[in-house]
Amino acid sequence: MADTITIRPDSETSHALDILTLDGATRSAAIRQAIIEAGMRAERAAAMKRAILRMDLGEPDGVDVAQLIAAERADEH
Repeated sequence: MADTITIRPDSETSHALDILTLDGATRSAAIRQAIIEAGMRAERAAAMKRAILRMDLGEPDGVDVAQLIAAERADEH
């Protein structure tokens, strides 16, 4: 048997649930689907982050971006 989860929705959450159930879905079904989709987004984001961290950055080009930004800001004032 599935675990029962209880939530106390605030007005923003209640409004979102109203939108998610406009198609006739039950609140339980809408919440389950939202949790599944949020989990999938989190997995994709983590996979993209891991892929980026594994990327070869190549050799430094000698440009100090912080120094360039500081110089540009100094010229603006």
